[in-house]
Amino acid sequence: MTWRQATREEIYAYYAEEFPRYLDDLPGFITATGPKQYAVAFRESHPVRKDEVPDKDFIRRDTWQTDASGDRTTPEFDDFEDVVEFIRHPARNDPLGRSKFALADPEVLEQPDPRSDAVYYALDHWERPWVLLVDIDAKEIARDRADEMVSADIENRDDDALLDTAGILDAAPEGYPYAFEDVDRAIEYGFEVRDIFEDNFDAEETMVVYSGQGVHVYLLDTDPAHRYDEQSREVLNDLLLETYDIPIDPVVTADRRRVARLPYSLHADVCSIVQPIESPAFDVRSTTPEVIDE
Repeated sequence: MTWRQATREEIYAYYAEEFPRYLDDLPGFITATGPKQYAVAFRESHPVRKDEVPDKDFIRRDTWQTDASGDRTTPEFDDFEDVVEFIRHPARNDPLGRSKFALADPEVLEQPDPRSDAVYYALDHWERPWVLLVDIDAKEIARDRADEMVSADIENRDDDALLDTAGILDAAPEGYPYAFEDVDRAIEYGFEVRDIFEDNFDAEETMVVYSGQGVHVYLLDTDPAHRYDEQSREVLNDLLLETYDIPIDPVVTADRRRVARLPYSLHADVCSIVQPIESPAFDVRSTTPEVIDE
């Protein structure tokens, strides 16, 4: 199919009908109270209860209430079904409840209930060390490819102009800032990173996840010496970028405040399921949910 944005109705249908089938397949560290936060993004901003607060198109919600020392007190989600209900109806099931900073109740508004255009979880985790994830984005691969393709004599080298001149915007999937070959290359890079983890770090537990517009590569082994702290992650970034010339986003690896797309969530911009994959030969065009009307 030609990639496109999912409609509001398709987003709701996916989380109501199809997403629950994948809950047993979620990685073991994705629980109701493990990640320190869940987050959702909206296509259109939604108001909060307090009038002076700007409308929100992205919200983070803690999985635990904490005391003044930062210690956990009360969970916000009793089980993962509560997380699913928050994903389905973020305003109706906002963990902030009736706080003035919670999303406004859609029943008292003229605009509709917001839909979760994207769903994320925090890499910072309560029950295990900070999750180590390497992000490889097809947009960056396409940008670098366009820069090499376009003559150095062309003065306008902003992203859109480069991509247009290189013909990438007209290549399938048309209108996106990359071509399918860039997504495929991102996946190939992802498995190269997995091999580096296994060969250089003796990693036994790794995972490559198709993210919708690239890949996330996980190193899930524990590191008794460093617990993959900031310094060891900077070393890893340098290794991948400088030694192996792999176009990762180093900020994602090194910033514990980052969130990542939830496995098996819907990437609504391309109508694709975010999912673990086992081979660089994975066909990204096979990820369209059943509920999407092609």
